Amino acid sequence: MWNNFSATVFAIGFCAIAAIGCDSATEQSSTDSKPIWYEPAQESAPQSSSPASPALEAVLGTDTSAQLAAVLEEPKKEEQVREQEKLKYGVCASLNGFRPFPDDDPWNQDISKKEVDPNSDRILAYVGLGGRLHPDFGSGTWGGGIIGIPYVVVPGDQPRVTIEYQAYGDESDPGPYPIPFDTPVEGQPLTDGDRHAIVVDRDNFMLYELYRAFPKKGGAKWFADSGAIFNLKTNTKRPVGWTSADAAGLPVFPGLVRYDEVGELKEIRHAIRFTLARTRRAYVAPASHWASSDDNELLPPLGMRVRLKADVDISKYPAEVQVILKALKKYGMILADNGSDWFISGTADDRWDNEVMSTIKKIKVRHLEIIKMEKIVTPYSL
Repeated sequence: MWNNFSATVFAIGFCAIAAIGCDSATEQSSTDSKPIWYEPAQESAPQSSSPASPALEAVLGTDTSAQLAAVLEEPKKEEQVREQEKLKYGVCASLNGFRPFPDDDPWNQDISKKEVDPNSDRILAYVGLGGRLHPDFGSGTWGGGIIGIPYVVVPGDQPRVTIEYQAYGDESDPGPYPIPFDTPVEGQPLTDGDRHAIVVDRDNFMLYELYRAFPKKGGAKWFADSGAIFNLKTNTKRPVGWTSADAAGLPVFPGLVRYDEVGELKEIRHAIRFTLARTRRAYVAPASHWASSDDNELLPPLGMRVRLKADVDISKYPAEVQVILKALKKYGMILADNGSDWFISGTADDRWDNEVMSTIKKIKVRHLEIIKMEKIVTPYSL
């Protein structure tokens, strides 16, 4: 006779069988996925330790009730996965220790033992020994615009938009580029300045950069003076004589001081981008382009590499600043563009403490030295 007890047992048994099937499907799906972006292995979410009720165990047995508990825990796992996915993408998203370009790329080379250029003292004196480093990044705004160069990390299926070049289209990569409508731009909302826009395609390991970028039609189309695309897994170089989104023809992104390096990784493992007001009509590797009409041999060529002297005591600086200064000793900084003297580039990020970062200004030109330049390219050496 079909009574209430029989109906209950049947319903519970059906749910248990369905639960087992769902659990198996979930396991199959998870084994098909592959890790990307050199992520550390993520620990699976702990399962609920709450025991099943004695009544359920009596009817279904302890093994089946454990499976049922796992199914009830599945929504929590899915929510955790969704939250982890959100952290992979977005403005100033962490790279989780990933370093753009191979270890032998110029940005990533240890130059702490490299020979000093014989003209180092003369060039630095000509630029001006009264100068000092300045952090060209921070939180909040300055003069109405954000401080630093922002970037956004996107997935591989990010829709692409058309780029219309206004100045250096013949030296630019045509695209289209995977730029979100709300991509942040350097200096926004101001319309002057370099207005760099940087997009990192995390899934395909590609870098997209624009100079003097302006969104049109709500971001469905972009205008820019120049643009460049780089493969983050190879040491891509621009053709000789070509610019990029930077005057030197270099990628901007690998030279930025990022918060995920300083605040999370506690280490910068690459050279840092910097600018000077006056440069020479010349360049040195890894640069491929100059942006000057002055042939004065005491002016620095683009691509020139400078490091912090090994004997400079950095122990009294804040811990975050020590991370930057250690990188300047090991990897140095590369002259990438014309701009304010000795401004080192970093990301616009509200997590920066501007007061702490301002202590970088204590580093003076006399604390620096220029790495030996092997071959300086000029209009007369081409």
